[in-house]
Amino acid sequence: MKRTSRRIAISLLLAIVVVHCATRPRPGEPAPRAGDEIVVCGERFHIGTPVVLWTDPGGYDAYRVEPRFADAMDERARAEWKPEAHYDSMRRHVPLAEQARFRGDGMRVADLARYVDLFVVHYDVCGTSRRCFQVLQDERHLSVHFLLDVDGTIYQTLDLKERAWHASVANDRSIGIEIAQVGAYPRPDHEALRQWYARDEHGPFVVFDQERDALGIRTPNFVARPARPALLTGAIHGTPLWQYDFTSEQYEALAKLTAALHRILPRISLNAPRDAKGAILMRSLSPDEFATYSGVLGHFHITEAKSDPGPAFDWGRVLATAAKTASSGD
Repeated sequence: MKRTSRRIAISLLLAIVVVHCATRPRPGEPAPRAGDEIVVCGERFHIGTPVVLWTDPGGYDAYRVEPRFADAMDERARAEWKPEAHYDSMRRHVPLAEQARFRGDGMRVADLARYVDLFVVHYDVCGTSRRCFQVLQDERHLSVHFLLDVDGTIYQTLDLKERAWHASVANDRSIGIEIAQVGAYPRPDHEALRQWYARDEHGPFVVFDQERDALGIRTPNFVARPARPALLTGAIHGTPLWQYDFTSEQYEALAKLTAALHRILPRISLNAPRDAKGAILMRSLSPDEFATYSGVLGHFHITEAKSDPGPAFDWGRVLATAAKTASSGD
């Protein structure tokens, strides 16, 4: 009986070794990835939704110091381009002794988790992630960690350990994402809304410039429809604004990313700034409120000069789905 059990154990062990050797890449072979990973301090984490890294074909690389779309620049702009970084390799609120240690030994995920506690949500006013990266990288010399396109594709442009330039006073403490969307406007008949949206029997949809915009979307023939069909309105900083909703694909991807960030960097709580009654604040935080807040917030919570992600952004949907995802581990 003991001999039989030993044979079974040996057979199982050999089977495990064979399977491991069969699935493990041989030296010199490329190691494929699943396609849903983000990179944090050099480590990859699955988030359950498609991610294109800056190292992937078609990715957007914010580490580059040359223009991404040089062919779209005029001769003068190309001549005046300066090969400079558009991000910082160290978050400035990290103590000097820690900075020295990180420069020598590298920053680990547990280290980053002590210093990052904000996830800032923007809309890009560009309509697509391709155009957004062109504006950030080539025109404004800025950066952001993630881009979220209309079809739900997430693009990561920098390792999250880097300090991206996207939200002024929040840059040290934050991860940032630019969501492809034309934005919010002070009139329901604003030219931008009329230019970017049309209607058919199924409701409103985004009208893309086929050469400039649609060719950059990874899902072929994707029709970008607002998750809610009505033109939505609400006040930010006391000013009424009108905006179409984001796509369902964007909400689903954003919720999964938010859940993953919460699990990797736990100080990013699954909450947004709220008033005494529990409603989402539609104004900027005071300096004291900002200093003590940790979690998800909009660009407009940081400064009165901004209104993104706008009155149409469904905070409840994102946070509830993220909380469910984070608790289930799916």
